[in-house]
Amino acid sequence: MACLTCEDLKQRYEVRLADYAEARSSAYYLVTHRLAAGKNVEMERARFELEEHRAACVSFPNVIVRLPKRMLPSRERLLVA
Repeated sequence: MACLTCEDLKQRYEVRLADYAEARSSAYYLVTHRLAAGKNVEMERARFELEEHRAACVSFPNVIVRLPKRMLPSRERLLVA
């Protein structure tokens, strides 16, 4: 059973991610980073909303996935070590 809110938040995140990628690759990015920074904030906010909803959503499997240490971002490698 799919949650409509999950699907909506996921789609919103993907749109924000695409906007951020477009802002980073534009010629305007070479002049100023403000546009990309704003898009990054919007993208991170959408990702956070999606993760927050999924943590409480009954239709999303709340299974903790353990990634190998080498696949974690560098700041999280420091926390695990």
